Amino acid sequence: MLIVFFRVLILYTTVLFFLRVLGKRQVSTLQPSELVTIILLADVAAIPMATTGTPLVNGLVGLFALLVASYTISYITMKSMRLRAFISGRPTIVIANGRIVEDAMKELRYTINDLLEQLRMLGYPDVQDIEFGVLETNGQLSVIPKSQKRPVTPADLGVATEYEGLPTPLIVDGHVDEQNLRQLGLDVNWLLGQLAQRGIRSPRDVLYASLDTKGNLFFQAKADRQGVSLA
Repeated sequence: MLIVFFRVLILYTTVLFFLRVLGKRQVSTLQPSELVTIILLADVAAIPMATTGTPLVNGLVGLFALLVASYTISYITMKSMRLRAFISGRPTIVIANGRIVEDAMKELRYTINDLLEQLRMLGYPDVQDIEFGVLETNGQLSVIPKSQKRPVTPADLGVATEYEGLPTPLIVDGHVDEQNLRQLGLDVNWLLGQLAQRGIRSPRDVLYASLDTKGNLFFQAKADRQGVSLA
């Protein structure tokens, strides 16, 4: 039993490492070759995990071979447009000028119900509101609405807007992100001082804290120390 336990731990750690190396994509955004790699990784790892008579090294070699194959395919698709189209396919226009492209739907074996479902999920229940609908190689539908159906933006109204940027997390679930602090030219002492001014003794009492590009510090205390502050 102990042997099985350690075999599972080794294979689990190896598969987790390989998935981390392969990237951060969600299953819904994987290309066909990437999806095949994920499926085979699970199958190859399951064989030595379930069968103690199979040498562990066989499973590890198989996982390594899949990693090499995945990197090779990725390199090929980056260098050759033809092979990229052959392996991953091409985006296909399924809606043009508010009308469904029937031939494209038949070629892709993509049903009207599937199309309408994805349109509703994107917030466009009416096909006539769509200028172009493109089915991407990963199966996701990209939509370009007609100009009259697009949300109004400040640019449409001629309104000038200020730069907002991206708030930088400083504390997450009580843990200080010192790397983010260093990138901002700040340190832990500065953060502790800011928290003390707001009645917080320790970062462990903070659920989340961030600093925006204007220098405003936001924090939310944990349940027993509720408080939200902007400064």
